[in-house]
Amino acid sequence: MPDQRVSSGCHDSPQRGAVVPLAARLSLALADIKLAHSVFALPFAILAAALAARPLDPLRLHLAKFALIVVCMVAARTFAMLVNRIADRRFDAANPRTARRALASGALSLRDAAALAAASAILFILACAGFLLVGDNLWPLVLAVPTLALLSFYSFTKRFTAAAHLFLGLALAASPVAAAIAVNPAVIGLAGAAPTSAGLAIFCLAAFVALWVAGFDILYALQDLDFDRNAGLHSIPAKLGPAAAAWTARLAHAAAFAMLLLAINAEPRLGALTAAAAAIVLAALIAEHAILARRGLAGLPMAFFTLNGFISLTLGALGVADVLL
Repeated sequence: MPDQRVSSGCHDSPQRGAVVPLAARLSLALADIKLAHSVFALPFAILAAALAARPLDPLRLHLAKFALIVVCMVAARTFAMLVNRIADRRFDAANPRTARRALASGALSLRDAAALAAASAILFILACAGFLLVGDNLWPLVLAVPTLALLSFYSFTKRFTAAAHLFLGLALAASPVAAAIAVNPAVIGLAGAAPTSAGLAIFCLAAFVALWVAGFDILYALQDLDFDRNAGLHSIPAKLGPAAAAWTARLAHAAAFAMLLLAINAEPRLGALTAAAAAIVLAALIAEHAILARRGLAGLPMAFFTLNGFISLTLGALGVADVLL
């Protein structure tokens, strides 16, 4: 879900009113929201789940919980992205960069987008209910609707605050905390006791995600600076200008890295492999800002998609390896 501002690319839009087969409509919607970009948040949910897991539980129970987490993540992100596209459809249609998105261009109807968003929400709630069966855990179901509300809220924040980037970060930061609650709510203190060392690490990891996502979303918003100002939308670049926005993103990423170090320090199982991942993350963040400083907006595809996807996958994989080995 961190890429809710991501352009969907070009579509061969049918004429308005034309009958489009269901499979084609689904394909349009999924291409528009770029399902593959779940990579930004999913590895952090898996890492948090690994930290929170009860070691003595049978393997089949671990696998069932992890499968439900993946379903929840994909369904929640699909819902959030479709809500974003629905909420922003008029702005997207007026913005040359986003005018060919499926909903903005008319290739996908509002009714179809709303139906798919509703189906995604139902799938998310059902998957949350699944934790009652595999772990006798009611918390995911109790928090399912509030979570969907949180994910939806970001799409409307750009209408009234330049801190919209941080709200996007907070939406994605919910993923590691939610995964920990689904696997073992006692770890983060929901059972009445204080959070464990793993719980503290998960909270620090969530703070890392919030600041990391906010930072790169600020950079991504640079390309819409003029449009946002003209349309009355709020963003850090529109409010402060490109130079100050770039420095704000750098500060956010510096704070994110500090949160990552705190997470490693809080949990003894996050050892050498996670430390190596942190060094790689730092190098990637520095490279991201260097690319943008040198190439400007032309460097966004490399900085936004490639490096940030690499950060997520590397940190998630090496962190999980540290926990399991």
